[in-house]
Amino acid sequence: MKKYFYIISILTLFVTQSCGIYSFTGGSTGDAETIQIDYFPNNARLVEPTLSQIFTLELQDLFLRQTNLKLTNSGGDLHFEGEITQYRIIPIAATAEQTAAQSRLTVAVRVRFYNRLIEDDNFEQTFSFYSDFDANLQLTGSVLEEAYNEIFERITQDIFNASVAKW
Repeated sequence: MKKYFYIISILTLFVTQSCGIYSFTGGSTGDAETIQIDYFPNNARLVEPTLSQIFTLELQDLFLRQTNLKLTNSGGDLHFEGEITQYRIIPIAATAEQTAAQSRLTVAVRVRFYNRLIEDDNFEQTFSFYSDFDANLQLTGSVLEEAYNEIFERITQDIFNASVAKW
């Protein structure tokens, strides 16, 4: 039994070594070594003061966690720029008294991606997502934080997938 275990272990080692570099996140940065993620200003009609800073930091953090790229302020091999184009709160469900039971926060971000090494990968695209919350609650504090977490997790992952995972 031990003999088979050793043989399988050795075969597994050879197979994984021969496959080259594999990323369990599904992202391929190719020969890129640096990434530049510019500040995303809030150009939406409704402006939430901290939105731009939080989104920009979330996007930077995702790429630093899931790749081995180094963050730079200029001249990055991979470069992201854009703006927040929508920050909207709308009622989505009504009660019997015809008041809002649930509201939805939607955020949309326009992204321009430049790959200085493979220009065919460049794109400009809008990414958006939403979070629903009880209309009786104020969109502040932990309610706002939970909404941002849900929205930004999805939008940043979609940006990652479109740029380096090619999904």
